[in-house]
Amino acid sequence: MRSRRRFLFAGAAAIAAVAAVGQRRPMAAVLGDTGQPAETFEVTHTDDQWRQMLTPSQYLVLRHEGTERPYTSPLNDEHRAGVFGCAGCRLDLFASRTKFDSRTGWPSFWAPLEHAVATRTDRSFGVTRTEVHCRRCGGHIGHVFDDGPEPTGLRYCMNGVAMNFRPAAG
Repeated sequence: MRSRRRFLFAGAAAIAAVAAVGQRRPMAAVLGDTGQPAETFEVTHTDDQWRQMLTPSQYLVLRHEGTERPYTSPLNDEHRAGVFGCAGCRLDLFASRTKFDSRTGWPSFWAPLEHAVATRTDRSFGVTRTEVHCRRCGGHIGHVFDDGPEPTGLRYCMNGVAMNFRPAAG
C-alpha cells in the first residue's frame, strides 16, 4: 500500500511539473527549431519591455502561452456592444455580436474580426489543438475548437486577461 501511494504521488508530481513547465514555456512558435524567428510581427518588443508593459498575468498568457483560471475574467460577464482587443497591442480582435456563453469559464466567440488573428498547431500537454494568437504582436490569446454555434461551428475560447474591451460609442 505504501509503495502504491508513493508511486501515485510521484506520478501526480511529475504531471504537475510538466504542466507547470508547459504553462511557462517561451513562445515556441515565434522561434523555430533552429532558434531563428519563425514568424515576424508588426509590433515587437524585447522580453523586458513586454514584462514592463503588461501585468504579470497578461505577460504569462500573452508572451508565454499560459492560461488563466476559468471563471476569473470580468470579460466573461461583458455583454455590452463593443469590441474585444489584444491587451498587448490594442488590435481589435472580436466584435461583441460574436460572443456567446460556452459555459467553459472563458470568453468565447464564434468568429474573429477579419485579419485579426492567426493560428498555429499547439501540441503541448500531449494533445493537438489550434492555438490562436494576435496577428499583429503574436500574443497568445487562446484556442479554437470545432464545437461552437452556427454560423461557423467554431468556439474561439479566449483568455480574458489577454484582451481588453472597448464599448461601442454612444
